[in-house]
Amino acid sequence: MNHDIAKQFEPSSEGDGAVEHPDAARLLPWSSADGNPCYLLGDGTGHVSRVAEDIERLQLGMADELIGHADGLLACQGASDRELRFLARGLTDCLRDVRRVAESRGERLRAVGRSPDDEGGDEV
Repeated sequence: MNHDIAKQFEPSSEGDGAVEHPDAARLLPWSSADGNPCYLLGDGTGHVSRVAEDIERLQLGMADELIGHADGLLACQGASDRELRFLARGLTDCLRDVRRVAESRGERLRAVGRSPDDEGGDEV
């Protein structure tokens, strides 16, 4: 995906004043009102970063709960088409959220010179 990344604007006598921010832009777990991705510039220690962490934790927890619900519903032979469509919508929404969390975390790992694969340690 090619998203516009926010830049910090500082007064300058040269050019348009746009300066690359020294910190990596963080993809936030929510979109703007018109559906565009939101980014945060900073060192990751501020209030918005903590809110983003809380929302990501909530999204991942909801995905875990929905997976459990899906396992139960799919094991039930009598699940209706309506129930399965509702489940598919929920799983799609959760998958979209989890993918966004993974993208955000992967981008932050690359920004500090680590591969997303390094996160898992020695696990195979």
